[in-house]
Amino acid sequence: MAPRVATLLEQVHYRHLPLNEKIAALAYDRFLDVLDDQHSYLLLDDLSKFDSLKAQFAEMMHSGDVDPAYAIFNVFRERNRERLTYAMKLLDAAPDFTVDESISLDREHAPWAASGQELDELWRLRVKSETLSLMLTGKSWSESSSLLRKRYQHALSYLEKVKSEDVFELLMNAYCAAYDPHSNYFSPRSTEDYRIQMSLKYQGVGATLAVTDDYVTITNVVAGGPAQAEGNLRVNDRITAVGQGRDGALTDVIGWRLDDVVQLIRGKVDTIVRLQVLPAGAAPGSPERTLELTRNSITLDKQAAKKEVRTIERKGLTYKVGIITVPSFYADLGAVGDVNSRSTTHDVHKLIQELALQGVDGLILDLRGDGGGYLPEAIGLTHLFTNHGPVVQVRDADGKLEVLKDPDSGPDYSGPLSVLIDRTSASASEIFASAIQDYHRGVILGQASYGKGSFQSVVPLNRWLAKPTTEGQVTVSVGKFYRITGQSTQLKGVTPDIVLPSAVSPDEVGESTHEQAMPWDEIAAAPFQGLEPQAALIKVLADEQVERSEHDADYQWLLASLSSLESVRKEKSLSLNLKTRLKAHQIQDTTRLNAENVRRTADHLPTLQSVEDIVLADEPDVTLAQASQIMADEAAALGVKGHKPR
Repeated sequence: MAPRVATLLEQVHYRHLPLNEKIAALAYDRFLDVLDDQHSYLLLDDLSKFDSLKAQFAEMMHSGDVDPAYAIFNVFRERNRERLTYAMKLLDAAPDFTVDESISLDREHAPWAASGQELDELWRLRVKSETLSLMLTGKSWSESSSLLRKRYQHALSYLEKVKSEDVFELLMNAYCAAYDPHSNYFSPRSTEDYRIQMSLKYQGVGATLAVTDDYVTITNVVAGGPAQAEGNLRVNDRITAVGQGRDGALTDVIGWRLDDVVQLIRGKVDTIVRLQVLPAGAAPGSPERTLELTRNSITLDKQAAKKEVRTIERKGLTYKVGIITVPSFYADLGAVGDVNSRSTTHDVHKLIQELALQGVDGLILDLRGDGGGYLPEAIGLTHLFTNHGPVVQVRDADGKLEVLKDPDSGPDYSGPLSVLIDRTSASASEIFASAIQDYHRGVILGQASYGKGSFQSVVPLNRWLAKPTTEGQVTVSVGKFYRITGQSTQLKGVTPDIVLPSAVSPDEVGESTHEQAMPWDEIAAAPFQGLEPQAALIKVLADEQVERSEHDADYQWLLASLSSLESVRKEKSLSLNLKTRLKAHQIQDTTRLNAENVRRTADHLPTLQSVEDIVLADEPDVTLAQASQIMADEAAALGVKGHKPR
């Protein structure tokens, strides 16, 4: 099967790169990163012995003999056994938490250990840190050590269950990642999981997961799912435990394989699952929160666009701001041609009509968290706001260029328009936002978008076989998107006209965080007729936003929260002194509670007595509130008269 994957990558991938020694070296490095990204198991001597195996990484994909990769994995497995066995021995006696020592939070670029003694010291600090993190949640030494012992025993048990198919999947994905971050190999088992996810009819909480540094991490919150409705689960949150029902015991899942955790989270519709979560950016040992979610089917209807109206006062007048949230670019492909079928364009068209009857003075399209979807919907949606013309240019792996537009649609709405994006707005969202920006049709607000300017094709590996079999599949990047101005959305994404703060860190999320991301480039512009540039209007709106936000308590609260989060993200080490950590947590809690109460007092809300009383779902959407204020300014600047208060 390896030669078939190699052929696909060489011949079908957009970059048309030969699987040579350079690609093989990248794949080798990626394979080691997946096995031991924190340099906590393998020794420097192991790496030296791997040199001869590394030299075979280019040839083995074409020959199909991938034994060198299995040999590397077997050494890793033995080192893993040694470390976990040693870790459990350390749990026989409580460490001294009064000693002033610390542990590095990120060993990705740390040198490999030169000896077993060096690894012993590293793991002594690691076990002490993990124990301390559990004790900071209120557990005793006995409870913490018992839980850790079970965690390490589970990791050992999982290690013994790893099959050759699992190692092969890791290896193939290492080669795919050497080409770009969106090309992937799926084993037969993973192919079925992929099919279930794409059907959007599985029973879960509506979140996409991945394993990062032993943690099952939230990579996306699915539109219309329980997690989005609850509002307490965020991108880069880490799941530390899972419980069934309201009262079921929480099962520690740190170090578990992804599909085992997914099986715990999935279940029958209308049943409850509890997730214990370490917030995004928080250091291990930081206060965790437990979320109660009701499992449900994630279907097209729940992902549909929705609307709301906000009333903004401005100079004695009120302005009605319509907001349409677009969670994804969807279409019911099984009902093509049906005038009543659901799609992003169809649903937004109806919402615009409803908002017109409500007399809105301006419109915001909220694309935050919209990871894209069906490309024709991005084109159709664009033409609800622009005259007939090109929307996006598409170039395939053979260099063929196509300019896409919707020949049948025309503008539904010609009033003041803004588009709100963030770092998780990707692909089709970026196509829509960039077209609106290039036509000068509206003002783009928020945060620079993800930067996914490529598209993929799913290729079943049994397509060349006469007898149908389950062989898995490869998702291959086969083309790139370009704005009508000729600039790619790849890597750089869409830069907003007016920047608004976001909790999503560009250092952790986005195409630029991937080492092998395809580069940004540009081609010739497509002929199009845009409106007059809005530079003067945008400057006025930006200046008014800055002045207004300086006196906005909610906005200042958000800035303080983001500053605190960024400080935690920048920490390079963690104290292992219990009193020092307790004091740091107390300071963090006091700072957070004070900031929350300052905001609540300004908003005429009752103050809280404890940080545990803060409910994330009750926190204001400051960014959307700011966008609404900007839209009121935009409507006034464009001559919309507004309404006299009743």
